[in-house]
Amino acid sequence: MPTEVLNVFMRWLHISSAAILVGGFVFGRLVLSASAKTLAADASQALADRTAALFRPLAIAAMISLVVSGIYNLLYSPGHTLRYEILLIVKLLFAAHIFSTAILVVRPGHPRRRRLMTGAAISGLVVIAISEFLRRTY
Repeated sequence: MPTEVLNVFMRWLHISSAAILVGGFVFGRLVLSASAKTLAADASQALADRTAALFRPLAIAAMISLVVSGIYNLLYSPGHTLRYEILLIVKLLFAAHIFSTAILVVRPGHPRRRRLMTGAAISGLVVIAISEFLRRTY
């Protein structure tokens, strides 16, 4: 019973951390960027920097949680096929892109924040699709 509780908790942690990280990028790109365009340039930059500063601890916590829960989930579900492992590597490469983008996006005054959030949001949605495929197929 305690192992089942830990397995469920780790799966929940992994999914909720992905939702926070990818959801933050989607919100930032689709909602916040569009709203900031209606402001003056200096107010828009101040809003973007303040939002990035507030998102920074959430993004860091989500990335740490994803790594810890991902390693746990991989170690406690053995017996994967070669196809699974190849798709997992592709998923991890997209995750590396998302993590590096998260580190850059939360820096103050980043000039390409909007563009980076677009790429990270798309990569995040691709990771979610791959994850669901792997979960259902293997």
